[in-house]
Amino acid sequence: MTLRKFGRRSAPRRAMLRNLVTSLVLNGKVETTEAKAKQIRSIAEKMITLGKRGDLHARRQALAYLFDEDAVTKLFEEISPRFEERQGGYTRILKIAPRRGDAAPMAILEIL
Repeated sequence: MTLRKFGRRSAPRRAMLRNLVTSLVLNGKVETTEAKAKQIRSIAEKMITLGKRGDLHARRQALAYLFDEDAVTKLFEEISPRFEERQGGYTRILKIAPRRGDAAPMAILEIL
């Protein structure tokens, strides 16, 4: 996994990624820059894999990363059961128009 720094120190970067993954789980999709979407994708897929395991230890690991208990409940009860037969590839990145202010490449990351 390539570590992207996003111009932040480690604690704010980790908090940003945790926020984005939590939002992705709660809303089903998130609009962000391409680089952030690529970084979030691997974390989100690991969270869905934890949800597929479904045991208490996996739930506690997800609770340690995601900020919201409702997100963990949704992950384990709604999202992960949809992917029981699937061996990875739970998310999709769709590229969209560049951001108006600084022309940063934007993307939508969504759960299939």
